[in-house]
Amino acid sequence: MNNHYVVALASNRDFEEKTMTEEPRRATKFRHADACIGLALGSGSARGLAHIGVIQALEEADIKVDVIAGTSIGALIGAVYASDSLDSLESTFQELDWMKIASFFDVVFPRSGLIDGAKVSGLVRTHIHVDRIEALPRRFASLATDIFTGEEVIISSGDVIEAVRASISVPGIFTPVRSNGRILVDGGLVNPVPVSVARSMGADIVIAVDLNHDIVEGKNFKPFANHVNDEEKKEIGIFSHWMDSYRQSIQGLKSRLLSHESPVAAQFMRWVSTEPLPSIFEVLLASINIMETRITQTRLGLDRPDIIIQPPLGQISFLQFDRAEEIIRIGYECAREQLAAFTRADRRG
Repeated sequence: MNNHYVVALASNRDFEEKTMTEEPRRATKFRHADACIGLALGSGSARGLAHIGVIQALEEADIKVDVIAGTSIGALIGAVYASDSLDSLESTFQELDWMKIASFFDVVFPRSGLIDGAKVSGLVRTHIHVDRIEALPRRFASLATDIFTGEEVIISSGDVIEAVRASISVPGIFTPVRSNGRILVDGGLVNPVPVSVARSMGADIVIAVDLNHDIVEGKNFKPFANHVNDEEKKEIGIFSHWMDSYRQSIQGLKSRLLSHESPVAAQFMRWVSTEPLPSIFEVLLASINIMETRITQTRLGLDRPDIIIQPPLGQISFLQFDRAEEIIRIGYECAREQLAAFTRADRRG
């Protein structure tokens, strides 16, 4: 049986009072060998491959991570890391091209999502060789959202694949996961960088990876700019066939609307003659980008990590997993810089 916990946000006043008393203790404990180190891996779709580079930098710095909390792609990477299989996952992503990426998306009739997610679950299963979270070598929790109540749901036991699948269920894109009487979707809706979850797992020091800090400003609708590069064309192409059946189904409606007998023909012509609007897919993803960026800013103000790593990945779009080597390298380099800066500050303190 899965172990789900519902979490509520503390008030600003509670956070300020807690911060005044706890931050000196955290800084002191970081110098102790027995400090519990937590890693909070945030949401971010393909940008989440930067988590692999961050983890490589942590291991290079001989920082032992005791507990891992992950949201969305952070849950996927975190679960594989907790199973000590990150190297094989890195190799898998580095071998991806656009055809292989497209093969993971099992399109279904869109009742509650466009993609079933079974193939993504299968990918995770090939890298995690245990069934339950409790059997992982490192402590791990994923974060999901109850779509009916809006509550934050921490999954710290039970089926590890289901825990990851729930956390990556981007609304409208992946179908939700039914678990223990709840309908679960992407945890990024409520807590994109789960610092608070790592704290609740006993972490004295939390290292957080935020992938949402520079993805909104003028970047949501890049495919609709005057110049679309080859990579963006490929990404658009993967999903273009999804709309074929819908175009066919509305063709008859369009014909009737354009008939001279239709009283709305003139208005319809004005609509279709204007500049094309983004597709439903782009609207969904851009909306989620905006929402998660703003939520991340608020949550990191409340749940302050001891180290924040923010790789500059605004140029990476939702499905650019074929840029794995570049994304991992950016995560690694950014983590090295932040860890070095923290070490210098800690020594001065």
